[in-house]
Amino acid sequence: MSLAALQGCSISRQKERRKKTASLFGLPPKILEELLLYLVERNVKGSEVNIMKVIIGSFVFAVALLSGFCTAGPAEMSVTTILQEPYSMTKGSELEGYCMDLLEELSKKLGFKYKVHLVKDSKFGLKDKNGNWMGMVGEVVRGEADLAVASLTLTAIREQAVDMSTPFMQTGLSFILNRELGTEESHSFSFLLPFSTAMWVGVVVAFLVTGLCISLVARISPSEWAEPETEDHSLTLMHSFWYLTGVMTLQGAGPHPKGLSGRLVGAVWSVFAVVLLASYFSNFAAILRSDTKHISVKNFEELANQDVIDYGTVEGGSTFNFFKNSNNPTYRRIYQHMVRKKSCVETVEEGNRRALEGNYAFIGEDASLDLAVARHCNLIRSNDLIAMRGYSIAAPLGFPMMKNITVAILQLSESGELAYLKGKWWASSCLPEGDRTTEALQPHILRGLFLLLALGLGLGLLMALLELASKARSQAKEEKKSCCSVLSAELSQRFGSRGVNQSTDTPDKSKA
Repeated sequence: MSLAALQGCSISRQKERRKKTASLFGLPPKILEELLLYLVERNVKGSEVNIMKVIIGSFVFAVALLSGFCTAGPAEMSVTTILQEPYSMTKGSELEGYCMDLLEELSKKLGFKYKVHLVKDSKFGLKDKNGNWMGMVGEVVRGEADLAVASLTLTAIREQAVDMSTPFMQTGLSFILNRELGTEESHSFSFLLPFSTAMWVGVVVAFLVTGLCISLVARISPSEWAEPETEDHSLTLMHSFWYLTGVMTLQGAGPHPKGLSGRLVGAVWSVFAVVLLASYFSNFAAILRSDTKHISVKNFEELANQDVIDYGTVEGGSTFNFFKNSNNPTYRRIYQHMVRKKSCVETVEEGNRRALEGNYAFIGEDASLDLAVARHCNLIRSNDLIAMRGYSIAAPLGFPMMKNITVAILQLSESGELAYLKGKWWASSCLPEGDRTTEALQPHILRGLFLLLALGLGLGLLMALLELASKARSQAKEEKKSCCSVLSAELSQRFGSRGVNQSTDTPDKSKA
């Protein structure tokens, strides 16, 4: 075979595959082609032709074999994670959680396959005494994993060792305590809390209107005031208010209504008072049982300035390193306390358990602390947030897909998918008895009770008027007068004209 034929044969076999295989050798296709021509022209001479045939044929076979591997489809990526609720949790032989759902969404967008395994040493990512990385970051650095998907905090030291995506979740540092370490909220007028302001106004108005109604009924009804000319009115306005107060306090203070109309009003007020008192005491008891405790130390400054409550965080984690490297005097005192007392824990779960047990404040990222509070009803979290940071995905330095992963995370955030996933996995299951939020009672809740009282007052007044009209009719028959004139005279005597009548009667008696 001639040199030209051998050259043409070798190059034609490579044309179809060189673009796919050149990247395997780190060479552009043009450079690879020139290298082949150079080797053929320099070494194919005389008896060396057969040897070069063998070399070139072996090279072509190797290129074809590697090209077959390249065109077999995308390789399965190895993903490392760590067990932490609700990011990654075991469900039978599989894993589920926020990070698993996030990973699934990323694989759909970017079109890659993956296989998840748990990190061997149960660490997030920290250096040992020799400067070697441990945990998920260590597996990515050593090439044991292509991605680390977990609540991995984005830090400067980790960014130097691996590539990290844009954060898929923002968080900050806070701390949780047992509710028993909380302090009672001081309120000088806590007895007013069961009813809202509008409810208290409604009760006062009902009291005043009912007192006025009983006084009117007592004046109108002949059963209450039979002889206006000679008798004094016993159930005055002040007596009516005193009577209502006695019923409200279950003491039964007198004087009591004697007529049917007055007793009807009194009975309706008694029902109103009993239901109102029952609602008041039940709501007051619920408020006393509910979450009226507030955290005894409100921020990190107060936490650092006390020695009664012990505190700590996950040893060697990003939170621990934040306090270790901080120049803030308060945060330095917190770090020194944790080192001196050796109060750090190995895992987040251990920190939550110690906080549940009693005299311990666990410092961590608020996303994890909020989950602990949602799952354990005896925990409360401080509202103080410091050192805002984010959770990111880690990959080896120079990872070609990192840009695409970052863009995909931003797209998921903009579409609301990340917010949906957080709402899905952070849903609170804490519903113990007596821990529901108790609010002040509003008037619309007891609307029917106020309507019943109004109906009773109206019936009482109507019955009093009917009693008076019945008396006026009987008197009109006896005296052969108009019923209206007699009724008018009765009303005049009962509502202030009695003194005038007495003054006009006195001269007549003196003349006689």
